[in-house]
Amino acid sequence: MKRFKLNVVMSVAASLLVLGCGTSDDVNRSSKEITNNTDVLINNNDGKNIDIWPKLTFEVEKDPSVESRVVVLLSNMTLEQKVAQMIQPEIRDITVEDMRKYGFGSYLNGGGSFPQGNKHSTPDDWIALAEAMYQASVDDSLDGSKIPTMWGTDAVHGHNNVIGATLFPHNIGLGAANNPDLIENIAAITAKEVMVTGIDWVFAPTVAVVRDDRWGRTYEGYSEDPEIVKTYAASIVKGLQGHANKDFLGDTRVISTVKHFLGDGGTVEGDDQGNNIDSEQELFDIHAQGYVGGLSAGSQSVMASFNSWHGKKNHGSKYLLNDILKEKMGFDGFVVGDWNGHGQIKGCSNESCPQAVNAGLDIFMVPTAAWKPLYENTIKQVKNGEIAQSRIDDAVKRILRVKVRAGLFEKPSPAKRPFSGKTELIGAKQHREVARDAVRQSLVLLKNKNNLLPLSPKQHILVAGDGANNIGKQSGGWTITWQGTQNTNAEFPGGTSIYQGIAEQVKHAGGKTTLSENGSFTEKPDVAIVVFGEDPYAEGHGDRKNVEYQLGEKRDLALLKSFKEQNIPVVALFISGRPMWVNAELNASDAFVATWLPGSEGQGIADVILKTQDNKVQHNFTGKLSFSWPNSPVQTAVNRNDDEYSPLLPYGFGLTYGDKNVLSDTLNETYERDLSEVTSRKIYTGAMHKPWLLWLGSDQNDLLAVNANTHEISGLKYRTIDRLVQEDAMQITLDGSENVGVVIASKSNFREDFRPDIENQSTLSFMVKVNSKPTEPVYLSMRCEGEGECGAQLDITPELNSLAVNSWQSISIDLACFSQAGMKMGDLVVPFALSSSGKVELGLSEISIEPFNVEKATKRCQ
Repeated sequence: MKRFKLNVVMSVAASLLVLGCGTSDDVNRSSKEITNNTDVLINNNDGKNIDIWPKLTFEVEKDPSVESRVVVLLSNMTLEQKVAQMIQPEIRDITVEDMRKYGFGSYLNGGGSFPQGNKHSTPDDWIALAEAMYQASVDDSLDGSKIPTMWGTDAVHGHNNVIGATLFPHNIGLGAANNPDLIENIAAITAKEVMVTGIDWVFAPTVAVVRDDRWGRTYEGYSEDPEIVKTYAASIVKGLQGHANKDFLGDTRVISTVKHFLGDGGTVEGDDQGNNIDSEQELFDIHAQGYVGGLSAGSQSVMASFNSWHGKKNHGSKYLLNDILKEKMGFDGFVVGDWNGHGQIKGCSNESCPQAVNAGLDIFMVPTAAWKPLYENTIKQVKNGEIAQSRIDDAVKRILRVKVRAGLFEKPSPAKRPFSGKTELIGAKQHREVARDAVRQSLVLLKNKNNLLPLSPKQHILVAGDGANNIGKQSGGWTITWQGTQNTNAEFPGGTSIYQGIAEQVKHAGGKTTLSENGSFTEKPDVAIVVFGEDPYAEGHGDRKNVEYQLGEKRDLALLKSFKEQNIPVVALFISGRPMWVNAELNASDAFVATWLPGSEGQGIADVILKTQDNKVQHNFTGKLSFSWPNSPVQTAVNRNDDEYSPLLPYGFGLTYGDKNVLSDTLNETYERDLSEVTSRKIYTGAMHKPWLLWLGSDQNDLLAVNANTHEISGLKYRTIDRLVQEDAMQITLDGSENVGVVIASKSNFREDFRPDIENQSTLSFMVKVNSKPTEPVYLSMRCEGEGECGAQLDITPELNSLAVNSWQSISIDLACFSQAGMKMGDLVVPFALSSSGKVELGLSEISIEPFNVEKATKRCQ
């Protein structure tokens, strides 16, 4: 592989490093970046009206015996012990000895974080960590405190961090089911499976009312309308915590969290962690109804939201957290922050934020090593008067009140609780049956031309598409890993793919199934089922510019059309976390089902779309749209009761068998595209973008797939880190023992054609933070498929050495530099590989192919 030297120019003002055969525009911080880190005031809402907000009636009332016990506990605590109750670190960043020394009030595992960093940790491993942390928390030998800690986790569609757990449909599908009793049962099952692993507290339910479907968390919402959300919030709280007058926070229950307070589903343009500019009346009428339902039912905690309201970050809003939530509405539980959300407040950092405490935040969620300086700084701020002692006492009272109500002082340690270690409950058959029923109820039939559905299972059915036999894809984000990516079917023991569910029933009926992802066959089938849709994603990484499906890529559409051209009836099963503009796909399908994100029990789909052996309907469609379906890619904020309301399919739509089909095969498939939408190819933004996969290693044939947020191999340590939002970057530490690095490659080394990018004079761009200077050359490579030296390797050591340490800056390399060095862009399989045989520690983020303005170039490849 050829090596190629580069000349560079540094733009200090823009903190932009430009490498290459062209020029670069100055880099301006995006509006999203600004919004996420400052209190920019937009449409400042000075006319607050506290009278809009009601005084709630709570099913869980204050108990004098609980209150007196809290007072006694508080009176015997030191300031250091009190502040420790307010610190919630993450399991990757603390040890059992840290818990013994400091006595944290709580701790968490983030999405994709596991005991000992092992994705395949068993339930026994989870219990062992819970037991060790608990015993350390009640050991008063170092910190003088015997107050038990509590473990919080994101169990948002089942106990989704644990391999083998029952995974229910995501909330968007449950909203389509519109069945509060089902929701309560799902929550109760989730609580049981969580309790098996010794965990006390669940960060659910999400009660966002989603108003713009570009938001990457749309699937976490039940509906665009607050009606379902309010009812569901009460049901899921009762399912998790129990009923106030029966088994409230008993041995089979966990603490719930209503989140995210407030208005996260209503940000401008669906921008994750963005700005909500709704009026206060709209904030209550639309976005607060889930809190009315969930808090009235007794939820003991509320999570503050990343978003702003009229430019002010919610984590720092005394009006929202204290004046409205605690004083006016009367909430007496605690408010926990979201992942370093306090650090986004103006004047704050992850390590210091008195503003959040003063605003009403009771617990800092503080992953990373920032927990220690935050703990120390908060103590100092109380002593110097920046934070009133009374505010600390109020926060700790709330934490202790919940712990006493939950019986944490009396309950056995995690390893000795009634459900602890009963691993047969993880993914139990009766739990999976409920999940399977939830799948059936969540499905929405959008089209059924000539009553093609239900299908006879006695036919020859071909099942195609990349979602057909992919449990990870059908389960979506927040599935084992945070983004739900890098999972295999083997990591869902007991689960069933959509294809497996169909094949089982067809075989039993005497029919035949053929699984062919690309749609090829040797024997013509009677009917084809194509399972396709969005790949998994979670917050931040799922945001979109519009709701067009497969922007610029039409592989799934081509597959659907191929069957139509061969006169094979085709059923489309669309996997998605939001309604999307799929007019072309609808036209190419005879029947079209919105399956949403059904979870681990894919056979629930077969239960509805297939008949019985004796040609009867097994289960009819009952799901109805809880989100309006768009009639164009840019109709992203179409909601029930809008003044102007013209969706393709309205809120509440859903066919049943025998209904008249309403969609033709001639829906409009074109629209005037804004070219600014397609100016870049995203490769890595914290999550890998299709079709790219991330690997670690020293040789292209000996690589480790990245499938967790920490890895260690010979010569290299890898972990995810935060740049702007949670886990949007990676850090690699090379120890110099061998040539090693990171490799981004296409799935199955499938060739990608980057020749148009060369014609457009594009660049390979990425953000880098040099934590330590390299001791040996660092090479950036592209690789291609073919014999001989068809790749290129560029030495970027001088450029890295020119950068300031511990500062995020941008590097852009004209793709022509790689081309001139021998890279065959038409056969590209690796767009980015970085390696060295020396010592170096780098942060990497925002890897992409971007447009490059040659006219402004100051240096070219020599």
